[in-house]
Amino acid sequence: MTTNIEIKRSSVRILPDPRRVIARPFFPGGDDRTDAVLQRVLALSEEEVERVLEEVRRDFADRHRDIEDIFAANFAQAHQRLNGQVLSERRRQLIGAYFSSEYSLESIALFNPSLVAHPDQTDLADGALRFLLSLRACGEGHVSSVEFRSGILAADGSIHLDVLTPFATTERPVDDRLYHKKRFHRKLIEMGVYSPLGDVVINRLREQFTMSDLVDAIALAEPDPQFQEVFQELTQRMMWVAHSNYHLSFHPDLPLCERVIFPVTENESRGIEDARFVRFVDDDDRVTYFGVYTAYNGFHTLPQIIETTDFLDFRISTLIGRCVQNKGMALFPRKINGDFWMVSRLDGENIYLLRSDHHLFWNESVLLRGPAQPWEFMQIGNCGSPIETDAGWLLLTHGVGPMRQYWLGACLLDLADPTRVIHHLSEPILIPQESERDGYVPNVVYSCGGIIHNDRLVLPYAVADSSTAFASVSLDDLLSRMH
Repeated sequence: MTTNIEIKRSSVRILPDPRRVIARPFFPGGDDRTDAVLQRVLALSEEEVERVLEEVRRDFADRHRDIEDIFAANFAQAHQRLNGQVLSERRRQLIGAYFSSEYSLESIALFNPSLVAHPDQTDLADGALRFLLSLRACGEGHVSSVEFRSGILAADGSIHLDVLTPFATTERPVDDRLYHKKRFHRKLIEMGVYSPLGDVVINRLREQFTMSDLVDAIALAEPDPQFQEVFQELTQRMMWVAHSNYHLSFHPDLPLCERVIFPVTENESRGIEDARFVRFVDDDDRVTYFGVYTAYNGFHTLPQIIETTDFLDFRISTLIGRCVQNKGMALFPRKINGDFWMVSRLDGENIYLLRSDHHLFWNESVLLRGPAQPWEFMQIGNCGSPIETDAGWLLLTHGVGPMRQYWLGACLLDLADPTRVIHHLSEPILIPQESERDGYVPNVVYSCGGIIHNDRLVLPYAVADSSTAFASVSLDDLLSRMH
């Protein structure tokens, strides 16, 4: 397969760096093993504690922005097993060190990029654009997280990445966010896990409730003893869904490149996959950045959405409705005729459009298009949110052809009625070059979203699911080749 589209590849390449690590809690085994480790540390003299702790600090302090805060946080998780024992600060730190471990975020890959305009567009040269790039980082166990980079697209189209610091930081969910009972109840029913046994819990909840309220409602419920096992399974599902909706908050002094959205809930325990970010402008000109991603627990996927205005505070919610049960969803950058729209692939093979009056609820869908070209006969999907142009909505697509090779294509949708395909490309925009074929997943080029800058489509893309590259193409040339 060849293409006649003149694509310009940049020399800029973002490679995975195994040195970028975070520190995670490390509690192998159950409570008995935790207690055994605690007793061993408690048996050390203060001199031994001082010596071991200094060795740990010497080896790890330069690899993390604040290793002592990490130790303190992980000590707090073990502290409940100590029954209120009073310990020296150094012994507390050492206990925290034993229950910590490093995780290399990018040891496998750094790929599937999504490009949006940065919230801060001040102090730029004429014709330049500051951008924000989200990336899927993949490490040990194929656990995926979301990282960020920033930089500037110059007037001449050159790409300049901001300096990358050596640190990476994650945050834990903010306690007790507010949940909406109707949405919560609806999601349980939609997932097929709810039964009337749960009414004794739901009826105790206010219209807006916290996680503590849910825990108390479950504890106070008195189900029929003969259904105790079924009730316990149901309440575990309730907690699972509640934990899937959370809030993260990073310190404002923390550089963007150090902020990592790492899996913190059971439903995303095996990864946060392929976040497609979009700069969404509401009817009142209010800007919100949405990122739709796939949460994966090793067995099932759950569509989730990230909301942020500043990339410091992130609200993560579960998408609800019969049309959000698959992967690869991307939100349009504005409402159309008063409704939210989203592009999706409900059946794993074709592209669908979803419409809703609320960005969390999706029950209406229409088939947009299926595989039509030889390079997409296996399946077709989107490559990020549609991009608005004067000619129509530019929808970037990926197609899978023989030998599971990926190519990137495009089609054009009507601005007022995006269910209508105006034009489409009969040839790919981007094909893996010989130097791009080998990696974690061979023969793949893939993107989660591009941007138009100075009349050129700037397209970040994954190379063999391993690293990230950039290419651009004239928008006029691209549109002229559509029919």
